[in-house]
Amino acid sequence: MTSVHDFTVKKADGTEQKLSDFAGKPMLIVNTASKCGFTPQYEGLEALHREYGDKVEIIAFPCNQFGAQEPGNAEEIANFCSLTYDVTFPVMAKVEVNGANADPLYKHLKKEKPGLMGLQSIKWNFTKFLVDKNGKVVSRHAPTEKPESLKGDIAKLL
Repeated sequence: MTSVHDFTVKKADGTEQKLSDFAGKPMLIVNTASKCGFTPQYEGLEALHREYGDKVEIIAFPCNQFGAQEPGNAEEIANFCSLTYDVTFPVMAKVEVNGANADPLYKHLKKEKPGLMGLQSIKWNFTKFLVDKNGKVVSRHAPTEKPESLKGDIAKLL
């Protein structure tokens, strides 16, 4: 059975990141955008990152597929995240989460935890996937769910 740990993704600088490097700790994987109504959730994601430290990995994947709300390049996105929300968790290279060019990781996440009515698509920015220590996708959370509301679910995985 495929696990999230089987995937390699691109960092913002273009180098590769094996998700197996995060084996042994839960992950919260989020598609993000800098110009979205949900963008202030970066603050909540950073708060979780600081609270859990090395115990939980929070990983952001910028995406420009929803209302073109992530138009910048990797450097612009990194600067925005750092300067506006003091983000210190990994912000990866921009990806597509839906359609023919969807990142393989996102194809896997959607297959494991489909959306409403079993739809294998992401509805909007800041959809969150919680993954256990073994790389199994355990839950999917809507953009409207604030990061801090996931503390109980995260605690169960520690």
